[in-house]
Amino acid sequence: MGTRRNFTIRPVMASRWRRRRMCILIAESVAPAALREITGAHAFLETNARPAIGRIVELRHPEAGSIQGRVTEVKDDGIGISLDRGEGAVAFALAAIAADMS
Repeated sequence: MGTRRNFTIRPVMASRWRRRRMCILIAESVAPAALREITGAHAFLETNARPAIGRIVELRHPEAGSIQGRVTEVKDDGIGISLDRGEGAVAFALAAIAADMS
């Protein structure tokens, strides 16, 4: 009678409609970065910069403003930074996500 549909939920922030706006990472020097993941607690940036783990860096997003975070991971394709989980970090994350979806 009816057809069954299988809906799969993928826990991924990015979609085919999401644009990644270029950001600026300020560490030892200024470097371009693309925001791959963002929450009020963590961000992952695709960048060629490789600041040391534990270093405080600043991330400037063209629409969300700027925020500071501490480098928690360094990978081949970018870096992870931890954010303070406060209202400012959550507001920054929401603004960045909204800007990337518009």
